[in-house]
Amino acid sequence: MKLYTTLISVEALAALPAEHVLIVDCRIDLADRTKGDMDYRQGHIPGAVYANLETDLSDLSRSTQGLGRHPLPSEKAFAALLARWGWRRGMQIVSYDAASGSLAAARLWWMLRLTGVRDVAVLDGGYPAWLASGKPVETRLPERASTHVSLRFDPDEVLFEYEPGARPESLMIDARATQRFRGEVEPLDPVAGHVPGARNRPFTANLDEHGYFKSAEVLREEFLAVLGEHRPEDVVHMCGSGVTACHNLLAMEHAGLHGSRLYAPSWSGWLSDRSRPVATGD
Repeated sequence: MKLYTTLISVEALAALPAEHVLIVDCRIDLADRTKGDMDYRQGHIPGAVYANLETDLSDLSRSTQGLGRHPLPSEKAFAALLARWGWRRGMQIVSYDAASGSLAAARLWWMLRLTGVRDVAVLDGGYPAWLASGKPVETRLPERASTHVSLRFDPDEVLFEYEPGARPESLMIDARATQRFRGEVEPLDPVAGHVPGARNRPFTANLDEHGYFKSAEVLREEFLAVLGEHRPEDVVHMCGSGVTACHNLLAMEHAGLHGSRLYAPSWSGWLSDRSRPVATGD
């Protein structure tokens, strides 16, 4: 069976044998924390389990530790989650969410890669693409036999501290909207602006007018323009809380630009120390 490691189409997902794939619904509405789970219960891709960004893919109890608004869960908690889902190594994982931007789905994709799992992909176009194709949905909650999972996060794949200029070859790419990056508005965090030296690549630029990811060739050309003289492996991604940055990391990997990393605390974590510098403008 072919393994998918970045994106997967609706047709390719529909063709996968059910026993060899774990589908994860990651829908969430940050304005209404209960909506994602309710939407899942009202209809989801057959066989899909549900992951909540804030209770499954984050540990909000650690948000006071300078780790940002969506701190990573512990290795033990993440392993237990995968075990409840009945995941086993070698099984294809596909994540999706409601928005075609696939934000929480990209977060799960990156977290799995952080543990060394590579056979994980995001559904291109998300749940709307599945519905538009006329594929079936179900309301039944799946019953999956639990497994035993042991895993470790790779410390080389994530940064929890970042010092601008400490490594001249490194490049920070910020996935937030341009207005937030410039410091013109800030709806979520106490200070507007960005990390000095960072460059802006809004995650929305990864999508075409229909909400699907642009082709690998187009993404490669666009990211190389942002990188300039920097190598892909010198890139560190950030956003507001370590979620939308995963979208840029996914886009780079899909474009064949491998080896970039995530600054997990991102802007909300950066601001936990008010002595850190803040830049505005371009």
